[in-house]
Amino acid sequence: MALNSATFKIWRTHPEGDGTYQTFHTEVSDGMVVLDAVHRIQADQAPDLAVRWNCKAGKCGSCSAEINGKPRLMCMTRLSQLNLNEPVTVEPMRAFPPIKDLVTDVSWNFRVKKQIARFKPRPADAPDGTWRMKQRDIDRVQEFRKCIECFLCQDVCHVLRDHNKHEEFIGPRFLVYAANLEMNPLDVEDRVPALREQHGIGYCNITKCCTRVCPEHIKITDNAIIPLKERVVDRFYDPITRLLRVFRG
Repeated sequence: MALNSATFKIWRTHPEGDGTYQTFHTEVSDGMVVLDAVHRIQADQAPDLAVRWNCKAGKCGSCSAEINGKPRLMCMTRLSQLNLNEPVTVEPMRAFPPIKDLVTDVSWNFRVKKQIARFKPRPADAPDGTWRMKQRDIDRVQEFRKCIECFLCQDVCHVLRDHNKHEEFIGPRFLVYAANLEMNPLDVEDRVPALREQHGIGYCNITKCCTRVCPEHIKITDNAIIPLKERVVDRFYDPITRLLRVFRG
């Protein structure tokens, strides 16, 4: 197994609250991912380096970070994908408050999730208490359930990252969550007014940056956000619908 030396610039926080990059040189080998290198640095040079991780298989979403400025999972970013002739920068997600080093406080996401109306099933279709639905309607929402809540899409979203609209916009992760509920063939809850007003769907200008960073390859923009936007437009901005609303009083 060939060993090479690589340079990493890792964000370290200071007790005062700010931080700076610290440079580390470490040996790397074929097949290693960024998380392996961070663990080696943690073991050999910086035992106080804080990093969040769990499964190391791209399924828990814990090791989200920014690698060379791009939101990625450290456990799914192979060193062979990077230019090791230059320093590899590793820093925490910028859209969330820092806790220590590479660890951020993502608790805001869980508070937002509680604001979205829960699943409300329609009455059963059959006497035995079961439902009937079409397979295409079932298939439509399966993609959304692959989300591992790594929050990389939240981190890359300019509305949250650059404009700090955390109080006005729920972000792409929870638009996917809302789409999963709204498109469920059994659900009868109406979330369209909340999407327009409390959840701030109008802030999204469909740049597709969230789709590009999703490790589960969910088509966030095309399959979740745009259909939700269409529902809001149909309800509140379609001229025919507004005219009918006037006539109906």
